[in-house]
Amino acid sequence: MQKGKSSVSWREKLEKKIQPKLVDLSLNWSKKIGAGKMLIPTPLLIDNTIKKIPKGKVVTVNNIRDYLANEYNADTTCPLTTGIFLNIAANTAEEDRSLGKSRVTPYWRVLKEGGKLNPKFPGGIEKQAGYLEQEGLEIIAGNGKDQFQVRNYDKKLVNLE
Repeated sequence: MQKGKSSVSWREKLEKKIQPKLVDLSLNWSKKIGAGKMLIPTPLLIDNTIKKIPKGKVVTVNNIRDYLANEYNADTTCPLTTGIFLNIAANTAEEDRSLGKSRVTPYWRVLKEGGKLNPKFPGGIEKQAGYLEQEGLEIIAGNGKDQFQVRNYDKKLVNLE
């Protein structure tokens, strides 16, 4: 549990008893991507998807969204809840690690578009880079301040299907 922030542990947030939902796209969304259904995932669904990524491989957040939309016959997966639930999965993994668990959800294998590291992960890009380098991936400076990415990440992408 993170002190000073919440009395609910990351594990409790991850395992909250909710079901994935399919919703009709709002008017604002449908103007951007067309009419259809959007999947609202759950934290556990995101966590279980991340666990499919083998050591030394990566996916992007959009790969996860596309995979889940396909699995649930939706046109898209909500980007906002996906990001929130990815953060819950990452913090749960670090909480588990702090409790002595050695096998945790490998959230560090999830990249932003363009193979970029995620500064919002626990420990920021430094910790994510360290985990990825331990798995044999090379981290390079990207365009812009504090932007780093996996070299040739597209050759390390795994198909979640």
